[in-house]
Amino acid sequence: MKLRASQINGCGFCTDMHFKDAIADGESAERLNLVAAWREAPCFSEAERAALALAEEGTRIADAAGGVSDDTWANAAKHYDEDQLVALVAAIALINAFNRINVIVQQPAGGYQPGMFG
Repeated sequence: MKLRASQINGCGFCTDMHFKDAIADGESAERLNLVAAWREAPCFSEAERAALALAEEGTRIADAAGGVSDDTWANAAKHYDEDQLVALVAAIALINAFNRINVIVQQPAGGYQPGMFG
């Protein structure tokens, strides 16, 4: 979800960071490569698809002309309880904020090492 929002926002630093962290956590390069095309990739669960849709609509507020649709929210609510939805919304908002900061200050991509901020 963080990777997808970072891709949409064109934040190279965050895209690099979230890819590398996910690899370090054991995620496959194949699934990460397909995040940008998640709708066509059968390797994502229904819950993952719901989170990705929520992240996309929450990131593309101006494009979506109304924010997150009722259908997207209802689908996410089928897979996540209230606390999990709060965590997803907070994570989407936070990654969008970090994306904007890094794009504004032109933070270069490529130098991140997994865990360097932990």
